[in-house]
Amino acid sequence: MGLGQWMRGLIPGRYPEWYRERRSWELGEDARATIRKLRALVNERKQVLERSGSPEGLALLAAAEEELACAERILTFDHHHRAPLGSHVTAAQVHLNLVRLLWLKSFLSSPAEVAPYLPGMLALVREHLTRDDPRRVATEIVMEKSARRRLIDETELLIVLEAVDVAHGLALREKLRASSFVRLVWRVAIFLFILAGAVGVLSALFPESVPLCFNPSRPNGTTAPDSVVDYVVVCPTGSQDSFSSTELDQNFAEVSAWGDYLVVEFVGLVAAGVAAASTLRKIRGTATPYPVPIALAALKIPAGALTAVLGLLLMRGGFVPGLTSLDSSAQIIAWAVIFGYSQQLFTKWVDLQGQKVLESVRGPLESPASSGRAPVPAAGSSPAAGTARAHSTDEDEG
Repeated sequence: MGLGQWMRGLIPGRYPEWYRERRSWELGEDARATIRKLRALVNERKQVLERSGSPEGLALLAAAEEELACAERILTFDHHHRAPLGSHVTAAQVHLNLVRLLWLKSFLSSPAEVAPYLPGMLALVREHLTRDDPRRVATEIVMEKSARRRLIDETELLIVLEAVDVAHGLALREKLRASSFVRLVWRVAIFLFILAGAVGVLSALFPESVPLCFNPSRPNGTTAPDSVVDYVVVCPTGSQDSFSSTELDQNFAEVSAWGDYLVVEFVGLVAAGVAAASTLRKIRGTATPYPVPIALAALKIPAGALTAVLGLLLMRGGFVPGLTSLDSSAQIIAWAVIFGYSQQLFTKWVDLQGQKVLESVRGPLESPASSGRAPVPAAGSSPAAGTARAHSTDEDEG
């Protein structure tokens, strides 16, 4: 039994419906609408070919109908056991892309009828193929010739359809790359969460092992009659100025508490949360069902807890000259805030990679001006491009 089916049987009411459609309800409805649109186009074309008697075209349309049935089964969740985390929309899109290709190939006997869809196909090719790709170059040459002649022949149409097929494949790879990136970031974030939790538990069980304490000298003019040392010990959750032992480690162990690391990690979590919220304004949203910005934000939270601890340990070890002896618990907490926020120095490269992944879902990283040609109108109205472009178009949320 799949996870989705198990959840539907375990919890009654609307929750199973929400679980089934999370991340992808709008995209799933868009794919279902595309299925209905393509089925209407296939049926219309089938009637034309039945009257003209074209067995080759009818065979292509029969294969297109099978692909439509496959896409519909994937979107209903009743015939597969995978958790519907958005990948079902991408899988259905693979079949829908093939339906478009088969439908267009049914026009090989009358290529002039494809003319209304050529701009959409050219836009899709330009969106996903680089300027120097031979298939894109050949497609643009064919388009220029057909625009002058106001006609396209069977061979030229095959060239265009081959480029469209490759563009659909590249669009799928871009989405799969986004999905793989999100899974990788989530796994690293979970590992860091576990690591931060392990550090907190071990430090609570053995607080005297590696205490987050400092030993600043006493202020001038102050004394402690009962103390045999001229320093005080300051920890995140407390301090002490009188000791009967001259051993520094023993004095640290006497003052350190089980909650020192937990307090520092919590402060680091809060600081990292603020940093994550502030960086979201620079992250562009995406129309794919893969939440890249959420995964990037989740990575920063445990990273902040760990950098807060590691930063204070570096200060305690004398790695930062002049900042080896903090004077109060408040100063330790303040530096924990700084170190927790400073996880940005390490995660910003992941943010940049995430932004590149989001941008690559749209196609090659180039502007229309860099292609040396005028921008092409959007292909959303063309069945040749259809949902492939709609699903691969990023929405700027900032």
